[in-house]
Amino acid sequence: MVTTRRTEYPGGEGKPALPATDLLVPGAVVGEGRYRLLAQFGVDQRMPAQLWRARDGQLRRDVALTALVGDPSDAEAAQGARRTLERAAHAARLSHPGMARVLDVLSLGNGVGSTEGMLGMIVADWTPGTDLIDLISEHPLPGGTAARLLEPLASAVEAAHHAGLVLGVDHPQRLRVTPEGALRLAFPGPLPDATLRDDIKGLGAILYLMLTGTWALPGGPDGLLQATTGPNGAVIPPSALRPHVPEELSAAAVRSLEDTSVGGIRTSTTLIGVLDRVAEVEEPTEFLSPVGSVVPGAEDETTVWTTRPPVRDKARTRKLAIGVAALGVATLGVLIWIGTLLVGFFSDDTSTAGGPPLDSNQTQPADPGNSQNNAPQPAGPIRPAGVEVYNVKGDPDNAKRANNAADDNPRTAWKTSKYKQQFPSFKPGVGLIASFAESVQLATIVIESPSAGTVVQIRTAPSDSPDLDETKVIGEATLEEGRTEIQLEKAEPTQWVIIWITQLADGNVSEITELGFVRAQ
Repeated sequence: MVTTRRTEYPGGEGKPALPATDLLVPGAVVGEGRYRLLAQFGVDQRMPAQLWRARDGQLRRDVALTALVGDPSDAEAAQGARRTLERAAHAARLSHPGMARVLDVLSLGNGVGSTEGMLGMIVADWTPGTDLIDLISEHPLPGGTAARLLEPLASAVEAAHHAGLVLGVDHPQRLRVTPEGALRLAFPGPLPDATLRDDIKGLGAILYLMLTGTWALPGGPDGLLQATTGPNGAVIPPSALRPHVPEELSAAAVRSLEDTSVGGIRTSTTLIGVLDRVAEVEEPTEFLSPVGSVVPGAEDETTVWTTRPPVRDKARTRKLAIGVAALGVATLGVLIWIGTLLVGFFSDDTSTAGGPPLDSNQTQPADPGNSQNNAPQPAGPIRPAGVEVYNVKGDPDNAKRANNAADDNPRTAWKTSKYKQQFPSFKPGVGLIASFAESVQLATIVIESPSAGTVVQIRTAPSDSPDLDETKVIGEATLEEGRTEIQLEKAEPTQWVIIWITQLADGNVSEITELGFVRAQ
């Protein structure tokens, strides 16, 4: 059992308060009147910074605020805050599911008033889910679970380092666990002097925390136990503290923390390889059968379940959806029948009604509200929360470069593998799946590509990893060299959109430079 010392805060979140200012309290309005503070979710004493959930009064949505508190007359603190804000602004161009999207960066005199008690503020998308520390407060996590949780965050670090950016994942209260079971950097804003190496050590410390319940770096949150060190000052391997921790995962945590040039893990790519192997090996052992004799369909006190959700039976889900749809159609038919009876009862005979009878051959005027088959009209661009490779057979094509297709940088691109034969010889196709923070109806998708002749389908999906037969085609086009706009006349609100390549360009390889998404009115 991990014991933590908690202080009841007025926001009800039980987080330690930062004594730098008394102006930041639940209900206060900051950012020159735009953001109302709802609840404090953590502090980072090293900066210092307060981490808040707030309400954007203009866009009427919740956001994550990293408030850099301090005295403007303190030149050193002000300079450090400016450096953190600059780094956060650079991170705004990075889009990855492992980090919250940076929406705005406000500085003193530029969005932050001189009387608000802050040196600056970083605004990011709010990440639903739970705190990492709350997740491990009862007990550490199994090795396979820890590996799966950390992998998306490690992938975000890898993408950031390829772009020359430091994320600042070296503080556990800046992280949240999404409902999908992934760690995300929810409160961006690295320390002024943080390095790429600090990100790797942060990943090692987070892995160590999930495996042992203790923090292995200096400057951790108040109340979180510090990791035990040996005679040489190095932290004790997690497998020595908890025998069930996989040796390879235990060694990866320690090697990420070590500053030695021999044997240490220096890149997130190496760590991701370890996480992949451990998750694959450990996953079958975490699906435990019930203990004792259990009658099928019944549950008793002898039943033991893991914390993982049950495996989804897609066939049963599909049958249930068909049944619900059939019930809805039948209900609609009954309502129409009842409506017809009521209209016939209360209306007069049409032969005596005022006005000439309607000629059935007479051409009816067009309904201006039904023009273009009710095609959605453009309203404005919208950025996806993340882009990943969607693959149904074999290995995904250049998975690490998927975000290049939505980074607003025409010099970067995502490219398929080069195939020996055209689709569908080796696989039915390959593509990209774009995830949005909430359900959205699209009017147009713009594809920038040098690969003329590529045939793509636009498909909506019910989840971020659907089977192909669960998706729905809402548009199709053959790409021209340069810009191709695809109008989506059959688009419905969705949170996941797939750009599915069914035919490759000449040379059996296709490239997408940039994707643009236009929201419908």
